[in-house]
Amino acid sequence: MSKIESGFVKKNLPDKITKIGGVLLAAGLLLGIAGFLADSYRASFAYLVSFLFFLSIVVGSLFLVALEYAAGADWSTPFRRVSEFFAAAIPLLLLFVIPLFFNTTDLFKWTNEAYIKSSEMLQAKSAYLNTPFFMVRVGGIILLWILFYWVITSNSRKQDISKDQKLTKKNITLSVIFIPLFAITITLVAVDWVMSLESKWFSTIFGVYLFSGVTLASLAALTFTSIKLKENGYLHSAIKEDHYYSMGTLLFAFTAFWGYIAFSQYMLIWYGNLPEETFWFMQRWEGGWKYVSILLIVTHFIVPFFALLSYEAKTNIKRLKFISIWILSIHFLDLYWLIMPSMSKNGHAYSFSWIDFVYPLIFVGVLIIVFAKMAQKFNLIPIGDPKLERGLNFHL
Repeated sequence: MSKIESGFVKKNLPDKITKIGGVLLAAGLLLGIAGFLADSYRASFAYLVSFLFFLSIVVGSLFLVALEYAAGADWSTPFRRVSEFFAAAIPLLLLFVIPLFFNTTDLFKWTNEAYIKSSEMLQAKSAYLNTPFFMVRVGGIILLWILFYWVITSNSRKQDISKDQKLTKKNITLSVIFIPLFAITITLVAVDWVMSLESKWFSTIFGVYLFSGVTLASLAALTFTSIKLKENGYLHSAIKEDHYYSMGTLLFAFTAFWGYIAFSQYMLIWYGNLPEETFWFMQRWEGGWKYVSILLIVTHFIVPFFALLSYEAKTNIKRLKFISIWILSIHFLDLYWLIMPSMSKNGHAYSFSWIDFVYPLIFVGVLIIVFAKMAQKFNLIPIGDPKLERGLNFHL
């Protein structure tokens, strides 16, 4: 324990970090309100893209925390608080989902009774796709995430003081329960918020597709933030490049996994050649969307795959920082590609707008503020965790 204490001194992040977050939040709110006033229909879709980007990082971070406990991983223990601090924004999902609830009629055709009555398929789905049940599902899922976040992180923080190893055992049990619930709830998010934008389309692999992107985005956020904290002396001095190799390996693995799932979904729908399935991909191969689709293949799979392929790449700190920001940016593009082609207004052709890119400012600002506030209140490493010393001594 003396080694742990001698290598780590709790320091608050600079005040400028919170100020940067505040500036981004304020700018995003002002521009976001202007976007809704200028074109509320388009703003609803743009806000949904950014909301799901925010959700990916915060809920994906809770999944990473649970995964560490369930797998009994040692190497990631010194970094677990980074994911815990990102997950601290989960309760804010209850606030940020409200604008979407007020704009469901713009987002979802199935909220229109006349549209539902026009199709036997939609009438069969109406027991699931109806506004009251939709809101109950969304609220219930967020509350479930909040519950697991609160219990798991409370145990983790208590352990800093008590050093009670039983708290680790409790979190292992909670994590084993949470992981399958996370798989179910993130699938419901994929169906409710993305797939139902085209209420006649379906894909049995779509939940896994979103899961791969969510996990990849949260890993990228963890990797970039951990490296920046270590470079500026906020993490334990015993952390070395070997630890980041494991992060690079996970980024590489989930990049390959995303590529596999994306190709599998496309291949199965292409091979089946059913009009009720293929139209979704045809939407994304018309006009300018063809180039976005090709760009996504190159940037989401080919670039990070080869950038992280070698051993040296996985331990190259500069490359890991760059590729983490790259992956986060491309995850936003992926969500944009999933959602925005469903937006059409009076038959007009799609074109980019400034409205599409103002809402990320809100959510990035919130993430920065929440992380900084949590870093002020709690240790940046779990000093009471019995796995911490093994994690600090980790080497390849």
